[in-house]
Amino acid sequence: MSIVTRFAPSPTGALHLGHAWSAVQAHSRAREAGGRFLLRIEDIDGTRSRPEHVEGILADLRWLGLDWDGEVVFQSQRLALYADALARLEAMGLVYRCICTRADIAAAASAPHGVGGVVYPGTCRGRSIDPARPHCWRLDMGRAIERAGPLDWTDEIAGTVAADPAMHGDVVLARKDAPSSYHLAVTVDDAAQGVSHVIRGRDLFEATHVHRLLQALLGLPTPVYRHHALLAGPDGERLAKRHGAPSLADLRAGGMDGKTLAMDLKAGRLPLGFGAMNA
Repeated sequence: MSIVTRFAPSPTGALHLGHAWSAVQAHSRAREAGGRFLLRIEDIDGTRSRPEHVEGILADLRWLGLDWDGEVVFQSQRLALYADALARLEAMGLVYRCICTRADIAAAASAPHGVGGVVYPGTCRGRSIDPARPHCWRLDMGRAIERAGPLDWTDEIAGTVAADPAMHGDVVLARKDAPSSYHLAVTVDDAAQGVSHVIRGRDLFEATHVHRLLQALLGLPTPVYRHHALLAGPDGERLAKRHGAPSLADLRAGGMDGKTLAMDLKAGRLPLGFGAMNA
């Protein structure tokens, strides 16, 4: 089997070392196997995505010495694929309209807590919602699990994992302000692009339970996954935009050599003073 990996950042800010760590792993895995490495820009969040961040992503990857195969794919140009997948799920009776706000959900006494915080209590499930009202689309998790049956996936670090999407409740598949959620778009895109190996951070491990369910419902192939360890800064906090992680653009402007950085990351090393692996 020819290995196909991908790097799929969102252009909502500058890339940092954590992004580089993930991109280098995906790139190395493909190149060492004689496979293909794809670049996908996940830009369906129209309120936060910026063209200048897209240019920054391309510049950062070139600085690291990472090349990609084929044209860069933009999710904003693939909305028809997501609409078709949602329509298929609707035809199965597995999705419903929801008009609840975050405040509504947080205030619901019946709302349980899951891995990502408050789990939607199903307030709009079974309700008749005027299509003209602003609404999102939610997956009826109970019906979906019943239809799909027991599922698992292979993670190169965790081994065989039994899918447990119920922990997420009735997840959103299309938002009020966006034509698709991350869950639906990434599942559809990985299948459409023939991605065989999904290499991404451990912070997305739990989301894979939902992605495996959607693959089964839509008749899509299941890639092999590798949810790698995250990077932590000197303060022990995960490297992330919200924690003020240094951007690759800042490192580039400071004179750091990108190809050397990529080689260090591939070897499991971080520049002195930049934190630790395996966080």
